[in-house]
Amino acid sequence: QLQLVESGGGLVQPGGSVTLSCAASGFAFDDYAVGWIRQAPGKEHEGVSCISSSGGRRNYASSVQGRFTISRDNAKNTVFLQMDSLKPEDTAVYYCAVARHYYDTIGAMTAKALKDDFRSWGQGTQVTVSS
Repeated sequence: QLQLVESGGGLVQPGGSVTLSCAASGFAFDDYAVGWIRQAPGKEHEGVSCISSSGGRRNYASSVQGRFTISRDNAKNTVFLQMDSLKPEDTAVYYCAVARHYYDTIGAMTAKALKDDFRSWGQGTQVTVSS
C-alpha cells in the first residue's frame, strides 16, 4: 500500500529555517515524481515544489523560489524540503504527494489539478512562521 508520511514542521520565527521530510513506503518510490503542496488557513491548495523521479529536475513556485530547496534520496525513499528565510505567509499545512509525471510548473497548477494529478497525499505537517 502506497503511503507517504510528512514530518519536520513546527513553529519557526520569521527568517528562520526548517526542513520537512516525506518518507515513502509500499511502492517503487523512484518511479514517481514528488510534489510539495501547501494549504494556508482559508486558502486553496498551492503547489510549492516538484522534483522528478531521478531528482534531476526540480521547480518551485515563484513565491518560494530562492528560499526553498527540494531534494530526494531514493535509497532512503525520502524527499526533503529545505525552507529558508521563512515568512509569515509561508504558514500552512504542507503535504507531499506523488505523480507519474514531473510537472515543471507546479506553482501554476490549480487546486483541482493538484488534487487530480497528485496521489497518495500524506497527512500533512503544520509549519507556523511567527514571532
